[in-house]
Amino acid sequence: MSHVLHRSLLQAPSRAAQGDGVYVVDADGNRYLDGCGGAAVSCLGHSHPAVIEAIRSQVGTLPYAHTSFFTTDVMEALADKMVAAAPGMNKVLLLSGGSEATEAALKLSRQYFVEAGQPDRHLYIARRQSYHGNTLGALATGGNEWRREKFGPILVDGHHIAPCYEYRERSDDESVTDYGQRVANELEAKVEALGPHRVAAFVAETVVGATAGAVVAVPGYFKRVREICDKYGIHLILDEVMCGTGRTGTMMAYEQEDIVPDIVCMAKGLAAGYQPVGALLCRGEITETIRNGSGFFQHGHTFMGHATAVAASLATLSVIEEQSLLENVGVRGASLLGGLQDAFASHPNVGDVRGRGLFIGVEFVADRETKAPLDPDGKYHNRVQKAAMQRGLMVYGMGGTVDGRIGDHVLLAPPYIIDENHEQELVGKLADAVSSVYSES
Repeated sequence: MSHVLHRSLLQAPSRAAQGDGVYVVDADGNRYLDGCGGAAVSCLGHSHPAVIEAIRSQVGTLPYAHTSFFTTDVMEALADKMVAAAPGMNKVLLLSGGSEATEAALKLSRQYFVEAGQPDRHLYIARRQSYHGNTLGALATGGNEWRREKFGPILVDGHHIAPCYEYRERSDDESVTDYGQRVANELEAKVEALGPHRVAAFVAETVVGATAGAVVAVPGYFKRVREICDKYGIHLILDEVMCGTGRTGTMMAYEQEDIVPDIVCMAKGLAAGYQPVGALLCRGEITETIRNGSGFFQHGHTFMGHATAVAASLATLSVIEEQSLLENVGVRGASLLGGLQDAFASHPNVGDVRGRGLFIGVEFVADRETKAPLDPDGKYHNRVQKAAMQRGLMVYGMGGTVDGRIGDHVLLAPPYIIDENHEQELVGKLADAVSSVYSES
């Protein structure tokens, strides 16, 4: 019996033994193509020598120094590299994961308004079906009801508007542009209803990840959101924990929306899974206001700026740059998306194949024409994930795609180093897995 508190208390997971490029090898020697990067994490695969060597070198020099006493060369170098790659950003706070980054973003926004003489601003608006982390502040902000339900009594009240989910929510008589403006304008209506002087920020995933499956906003949506935030003086906090660090083809996903947020949260691929790293990036105006006030951001964690983790992240970003992997993300992402769309073009239970770069979602339906969701008791996302594993492919299955209860999809986020052969293997194995599940239904 395992003494580990695994995610499931009903069954034990397979035991991973080794990483080999884009593959994970289990204790029995079975090889699995990592088609989802674990959870959009392993962007360089599982055995990149440059990252491994950077970790070894840092451990041998200085594994850890508490940030209340010291900064380090690697932390300064990583912050410089991140700011250079993130238009409009000026400061970086280095943490241990995405939930920490969200918590820090909420607190930074709140402290800014207190020190700017606007202490009534304390409300945060997000979107239904959003996910921003599992800590209480992040969970309260997010809009995924399944994750929130059990913990509702200990969460502060969240405020939510519609997602920008064209496949599900654009009406037939509505243009793409009109749809985007309509759902963006829900933000303005919500701000007005809550009281503009009470709202601190709007929080959104630039490309929605696990909860809805690589949902890309329609053109113009985020520009309108930025206009509304500017009009009412509220912060735009973008969650790029999953979709950032090059996952969509640019280092920051917001670059493709032609906007600049006030605060950005990052994690997942930031150190490619070789170490746990998260980050908050923000505009200089925010930290300047605090510097001219208390001079102290009232927030901290023991392991933030951890030298060994930061060294892994610095090496990861260097590899992405030096090996021109963003180009591969663009090329392979477009090819993979097209290959999947072709493979499922006539499948009666595949409603949509969508995404950007190497961040792709496949949504399953009971009826392709009506888009009717499947019976949630069937747990089709789990069945596809298990069938794919049996064929040597890892995909990230998730239920509740539509409203937190109904809807099924799998998320794909393979390493940036995949080649054409890996792509063909992924498409073939996923198509076979999907066919096997729905032939049983």
